[in-house]
Amino acid sequence: MANMSSASSDRELVVGAVERVTFHNAETGFCVLRIKVRGQRDPLTVVGRAAAIAPGESVQATGQWVNDRIHGPQFQADHLQSAPPVSADGIEKYLASGLMRGIGPVYARKLIQAFGEQVLDVIDNEPERLRHVPGIGPGRAAHIVEGWREQRAIRDIMVFLHDHGIGTARAVRIHRLYGADAVRLITENPYRLARDLRGIGFATAEQIAQRFGIPPDSPLRVRAGLTHALTVAMGEGHCGLPRTALVEAARDLLAVDTALVEAAIEAEVAEGTLVADTLMGEPALFLGWLFHAERNIADRLSTLARAPLPWDAIDADRALPWVEVKAGLTLASSQKAALRRALGSKVLVITGGPGVGKTTLVNSILKILAAKGVRLRLAAPTGRAAKRMTEATGVEAKTLHRLLEIDPRGGGFQRNEENPLDGDLLVVDEASMVDVPLMYALLRAMPPTMALLLVGDVDQLPSVGPGRVLGDLIDGGLVPVVRLTEVFRQAATSRIIGNAHRINAGQLPEVPRKGEASDFFWIDAPTPDEATRRIVHLVAQHLPRSQGCDPVRDVQVLCPMNVGPAGARSLNVALQQALNPPTAERVERFGSVYGVGDKVMQVVNNYDKDTFNGDIGRIESIKLDAGEAVIRFDERSVPYRFDELDEIVLAYATTIHKSQGSEYPVVIIPLLLQHQIMLHRNLLYTGVTRGKRLVVLVGDKRACAMAVWGTRTTPRHTKLVEWARVYGGAVSIPAA
Repeated sequence: MANMSSASSDRELVVGAVERVTFHNAETGFCVLRIKVRGQRDPLTVVGRAAAIAPGESVQATGQWVNDRIHGPQFQADHLQSAPPVSADGIEKYLASGLMRGIGPVYARKLIQAFGEQVLDVIDNEPERLRHVPGIGPGRAAHIVEGWREQRAIRDIMVFLHDHGIGTARAVRIHRLYGADAVRLITENPYRLARDLRGIGFATAEQIAQRFGIPPDSPLRVRAGLTHALTVAMGEGHCGLPRTALVEAARDLLAVDTALVEAAIEAEVAEGTLVADTLMGEPALFLGWLFHAERNIADRLSTLARAPLPWDAIDADRALPWVEVKAGLTLASSQKAALRRALGSKVLVITGGPGVGKTTLVNSILKILAAKGVRLRLAAPTGRAAKRMTEATGVEAKTLHRLLEIDPRGGGFQRNEENPLDGDLLVVDEASMVDVPLMYALLRAMPPTMALLLVGDVDQLPSVGPGRVLGDLIDGGLVPVVRLTEVFRQAATSRIIGNAHRINAGQLPEVPRKGEASDFFWIDAPTPDEATRRIVHLVAQHLPRSQGCDPVRDVQVLCPMNVGPAGARSLNVALQQALNPPTAERVERFGSVYGVGDKVMQVVNNYDKDTFNGDIGRIESIKLDAGEAVIRFDERSVPYRFDELDEIVLAYATTIHKSQGSEYPVVIIPLLLQHQIMLHRNLLYTGVTRGKRLVVLVGDKRACAMAVWGTRTTPRHTKLVEWARVYGGAVSIPAA
């Protein structure tokens, strides 16, 4: 191969073979390579960007030499192009890299021994010959052929993207989404990438569109920008935006005249993609499907609430003492009042903070109704919440997604008006987590004969998805509401519960005096570096010794933010290094390194795998030959191809938002001024209420005060309160 030559007056060209991939972030394409150049004794370090890169491949890199103060001389490539290897040695390294399923180091050697430099031609044109290699059966042969064809398709897509100025490693997912039509579909409308593909934003689609010559004032571009602005708002929890705010956001995003934005709005409204309506009397715009979902929630709840009860009238004066004897407890007056209301309500909301007896009340309702032969269905938004519900009630609870029976092919639910749920009463716990799309799907699947009981803490964070369903139902008065406020004596002895209520009331948490036993502590750490050091020491050393807890299973670090100093991402790296440093049996994908035993979280709903956003598991095995990692979620082992690992993240630390619906024995929360953009009262309240045995806050007390004394949360633009009032309903009545 050639050595180095001049590419231009100030650029150089490096041509060689990849000896080792030191680092590769498949999300951004950033890579650090060791390149073997003919005539050079030692490999060179090349830094650049490539969608997919593997040892053995040939590369051409154009760029310049720099002298990094830490790593020394390295070649910085602004253009890096790779090609399949041609030598037997290069092909063997390429096949052994784990890039293709079904081949690892062992089978790479066998294939080279059998076919030499012709192995890739054999895979391409004579795949039946693979079966002649010892150990390669029909299944492995099919994986090899599929993997090689996918790599070729990905390479073609990447050449296309690179020709249009896009150096990204999203090619695998683009190919998986669009298949052989990828180039045609992207050419027709590059903005569809921002709509269809998680992780590719509007800015990336803009770059491609500019390469295609789509003018800045194109209606295609302006309409895509409108949808993007509303989608961003939806990601922040809004169901719509005031018209002036949307016009301003789109105008700033697109740098076009207001008239073009207004024309695009009219076109989108005419097609039904957007709906023009009002928010609190002011003109507003909504994504069409979200607008109709909110209205239908109010309509269906109103219809449901007015239908007859699915059980005969129950004499509460007899049922109350019966259930107290049955359960061996004495209900408080507020719980008795709530129970009476529940026995006579077709739809009911029960809300209240920790320690106010929500679980006791729900258990009492279930016992009475079960004794009357009422068919019960229990559900919660997350797997962990459903498991807790099952343990607390003794009745099986499912996640809402499993209750509604996901349709893996279409991504919707199999339970709907044509195929409704069975049962007489549906109880949904952690209802504050339920967003508008999920609540609408749930109500579509409920027959008019079914009763509904929503249980949750309205003061916690609202749902991650769009809407504020529980809060809006309470504020709108559409259905009766029971609000429990009395903290019971046993719960009042817990500083976790006491401080949760203090935070919710806008008061600073109380911390124990030195040497005093407590389940709630504060540790000063004024800087992110100090907070990180203290948190790692707590998790890896102090708490396992002093509390006898498992640092991975029992301890959860909950952060206000994902990014930045002492955010979940940086803390995950530090905690992984302390608790489970990566070994040779590891995989690097999408900017993270994963090893066997790592604690991980699913961050998107995957209906094919039956795994959902927020599910936590442990990596059980990494199969380099098969290009597969197996993750254990509770009692299930789920395989992930390496190119699917963008669906998970390390979970030694996670955000408070992602913790909703879960409880952990020990919770550690960093609070620093760097988190100020996220420091709202209900964020800290939600984080504290996740801890069962111990909560430790680590950070700057000024940040804690900022959270407690600041706003409760950022207001959301939703219309459910207005729809609730339009469709009429009961007045919210407290329990006591």
